[in-house]
Amino acid sequence: MAEGREDLVPLAAEEQQGAAKAEPEGELAEQEEQESLLLQDEPHGSAAASPLSVGEVGIVESIQLENFMCHSRLGPVQFGPNVNFVVGQRGKSALLTALLLGLGGKSLGSPLKEFVKDGEASANILITLSNRGENAYKPDSYGDSIIVHQCISVSGTVSYKLKDQSGSVITSKKAELAEILEHFNIRVDNPMTILQQEMGRQLLQTRSDGERYKFFQKVTQLEQMHNDYLCILERKARTQDQIEQGEKQLLELKQQGIEVEQCFQSMAASRKRLEDLKHEMAWAVVNESERQIEDMISNINIGDQDTIRLNQKLEASQAKFNETTEKLKEVQEKLDKLNKETIELEIESIQARDNINRKKKAYEEAEDLYNSSQNELKQLEKEKEHCNQMENLKKSMEQSKLEKQEKIAMLKEELNKYKDQENSFFEKLEHLQEAIEKDNEEHSRLKREVSDVQQTLNDKQQQLNHLKDCKASPLKIFEPQIPALLEAIDNADREGLFTTKPKGPLGGYIHLQDPEFALAVEACLKDLLLAFCCNTFKDEEVLQTLMKRFYPVGSPRPQIIVSAFKNEIYDMTNRAAHHPEFPTVLTALKIDDAVVANALIDMRGIESVLLIKSNSLARTVMQVQEPPKNCREAFTADGDQVFERRYYSCDKSRPTYLIDFEVEINHLEKVVENTVAQLSVYQQCANSLENDIRKNEETVNNHRLHLKEIAIRVIKINMQIKDLEKEGTQSIGFSTQEKVKEIEKQMEQVEEKMKVQMEEMKDLRQEIIDAEQRHESIKMKIQQVQELSESFRQELSQINLEMDSEKRCLRHYQDRLKHHTNSLQVKKEELTKKEKELEKETAQAKYICPERKEIEKSTAALDKEIAFLKQKIQSENTRHRSREEIIRQFQQIKERYNALDVKVKNLRNCIKSLDQTSVQRYELYQQFRRSLALRCRLYFDSFLSQLALSGEIRFDHAHETLSVRVQRGEGNTAGLGSIELQSGSENSFSNFFFILSLWYITEGPFRCLDAFDSYLDPSSRRIALNMILKIAQSQQFRQFILLTPQSLSFLSPSSLIKIIHVPDTEREQRTLHFRRVREDEEED
Repeated sequence: MAEGREDLVPLAAEEQQGAAKAEPEGELAEQEEQESLLLQDEPHGSAAASPLSVGEVGIVESIQLENFMCHSRLGPVQFGPNVNFVVGQRGKSALLTALLLGLGGKSLGSPLKEFVKDGEASANILITLSNRGENAYKPDSYGDSIIVHQCISVSGTVSYKLKDQSGSVITSKKAELAEILEHFNIRVDNPMTILQQEMGRQLLQTRSDGERYKFFQKVTQLEQMHNDYLCILERKARTQDQIEQGEKQLLELKQQGIEVEQCFQSMAASRKRLEDLKHEMAWAVVNESERQIEDMISNINIGDQDTIRLNQKLEASQAKFNETTEKLKEVQEKLDKLNKETIELEIESIQARDNINRKKKAYEEAEDLYNSSQNELKQLEKEKEHCNQMENLKKSMEQSKLEKQEKIAMLKEELNKYKDQENSFFEKLEHLQEAIEKDNEEHSRLKREVSDVQQTLNDKQQQLNHLKDCKASPLKIFEPQIPALLEAIDNADREGLFTTKPKGPLGGYIHLQDPEFALAVEACLKDLLLAFCCNTFKDEEVLQTLMKRFYPVGSPRPQIIVSAFKNEIYDMTNRAAHHPEFPTVLTALKIDDAVVANALIDMRGIESVLLIKSNSLARTVMQVQEPPKNCREAFTADGDQVFERRYYSCDKSRPTYLIDFEVEINHLEKVVENTVAQLSVYQQCANSLENDIRKNEETVNNHRLHLKEIAIRVIKINMQIKDLEKEGTQSIGFSTQEKVKEIEKQMEQVEEKMKVQMEEMKDLRQEIIDAEQRHESIKMKIQQVQELSESFRQELSQINLEMDSEKRCLRHYQDRLKHHTNSLQVKKEELTKKEKELEKETAQAKYICPERKEIEKSTAALDKEIAFLKQKIQSENTRHRSREEIIRQFQQIKERYNALDVKVKNLRNCIKSLDQTSVQRYELYQQFRRSLALRCRLYFDSFLSQLALSGEIRFDHAHETLSVRVQRGEGNTAGLGSIELQSGSENSFSNFFFILSLWYITEGPFRCLDAFDSYLDPSSRRIALNMILKIAQSQQFRQFILLTPQSLSFLSPSSLIKIIHVPDTEREQRTLHFRRVREDEEED
């Protein structure tokens, strides 16, 4: 059946139709001669072969049955690309039945549930179609083969699954199967595609010329064209009836209009008095409107004076606000200057403390030298005293003994001197070790400070470089992978992978109306700023796949929100929080896309979160007072989160994503500059400590060398003392007086040295005092600057509060002025409108009554008189219809008349169009019928001439009959006997050639014929098989599936022939009772 009724031309015969239309009637004889010459060659050679390769598209590769009819399991039965003979006694017809049903064909009157094997829940049919070559259907999806899987349940329901060559399900829609069959030009319900056993038996055995003609029309779709032509004629008859009825109704409506018009004229005189009262009423309305306008002008003048006063107050408030703003800037500049001065003073304080430490170390070294000189002086005094004693001993003892004792005593004194020096060095070493340990601790601390400051500097420098990079590509502020991810999303959307393109990151769609709320909004939305929105879960899967390219396994990825996209923002009138001074997150943001706004409302409830700059005000609004209606929480400008009974501080000091790049870059450059200065100070202090540590370690090493020398000298002296004690009495051999003079000289040198050292110690002590005083003065300055900074901070906080108050006051006056201006504008508009109404009323009054009347009565009194008069007119005309009803009835009659007149004209045009269409369609039908009959006759004659047979095929289109006659022995067809006298085998033989002729004039990738040789004698059967093989040889692009219960052993082997033996099955399946069913049952 043709797919398009309007064209009335079967799709399978469009080319023939075009050829038939192009040929004029006068050249029909020449056309027949040319087609005859053409068709005589087609069955013999390869000229009729399709340009497609063998078994390319649409042919049946295999059929598999499960629990279908009498088969528990059959197949898969593999078919060849050309000729396939299916041989078997029972069960083979199930293959064609399965092919017909599996491809969506009708069941020829038997319910579908009857095809399920007894005792089974369902039957399965799997049909594999070839999908190779240039005309393949969706080769990227299905591959080289398409598997059609049909499941029939025992209840009669049917389901389809279309699979690719590997068995993966592509779709379950039957519409896709219809597209595939249309693409492959497979008409499963056309008997020339699949001719089942019952219909084939009827066709082969029929002797009725009328049945043959009907079969010819059905397979060529001429029957559908004829039915469409009859529908046009039926519609034309119905339209003609509608025109005749419409003309009668037009005459009736015209008569009704004349009667209504006469009734209206009879009632006109009774309304004269009513018109006079309407004249008076018109001017009375004008008078009242003029009085109302005077009152409105007076009110507007008063409103203008109020506007002037409000403007003055607004200007004063604005000036005060500007003054406060300037004051805030001035205090902020002073505070910044003090912060810079504090940093400089701290650097000076560190340098002064280092200077004090150096002075103290120099003083300690000078004090050690002084103590050493003092010990040396004491030692000299002892030696002098010892000399005096020796002088006295010299007098009382012998000279040798005195000398011995004196030497021993001197050695002992020298030994004590070295021990004192050793103790002094040990004390110095202990002090130096303590100083080194302290310096090492301080150096380690400074190293840690340097490392921390260096890390901070690196972080800030990295942030600065990142911000400069993000300034050129703002989306990188969210994550470095975001631009590449968005580019991949755009490419996927262009390829059609998304049903709707995802939106994200959400932070890229929002903008702050007040930059001071940046940290608050980030603290509220958090990771939602990086999230993406998808319309469906399928889009989410595609987006997850794209994200895997840019985010390593295990690394955090942006959140994906799946929600149906809407083009309008939710109505939050009843759900949003409201405060006269503070905005919500929803109102503080300018959101570019409704989908993003709806996602933030769904995920975070931004319509119920307030933004309050001051922390104290936030506590007051949310905790001291009762929170506003619908308000769940609030955020401050510092990012702190405030609930009704809880308060959470923000761990960030500045925003990360919602920033002004210029401001943040300038801020970070200042921070980097200050950090570099701080790092330089710490490095200088660390270098100074390293020098001190190195000097102290050198001093320790020198002291240890001195200690080693002293130990050696002590050992030598002890040995000398032992030697002297062993010796006998010896005289004292030296002069004590010279020794005393030498000692006194040494004492004078030491005293001079001590005086110099004492002066140096005094100078160093004074330098230490001066350095400490300078350090204390710096500390005092730092404290003063800090106190001053704190006062400025308090002043800054106070100014901020004043600015908030001034801003509220300014907003209050702005709102009042706006409200007053709007109200005044409304009054002026009402005045203008009233003046225009007055002009209209005056014009209307002049139109009603050109001469103005001075009316003393009010409009209410006139209304009463008019109502009384209308009631009087109505009571006088109770026997007549009202004027309005007459007018309405007249209008209705007029509208109905015009509409009906247009309808009748359209119907006449439709009749004219249907006449033209019916003539064209019938001519086309006749041309197409003649062309198909001619081609069928030429193919039929060609077959007979090839086999040296005689016969004829006659078409009688007038009586709708088709006679076929085939007789062995080529000769004059006029000598053929009567068709009625043919035997059953001859009749079947003739009808078989008729079927072969129809094969040539219908299209399709394969032909299926069941029990084609069951009604032929052996000779006719052999001729029929040879003819089929010749056709198959010439049409290698087409597949032939032939079912026969008889043996084919006589056939010669060929690459084009495949013989399939179907095993006999037990007849356990109940008999299928074929019956006629309604169209709706067939559709089900």
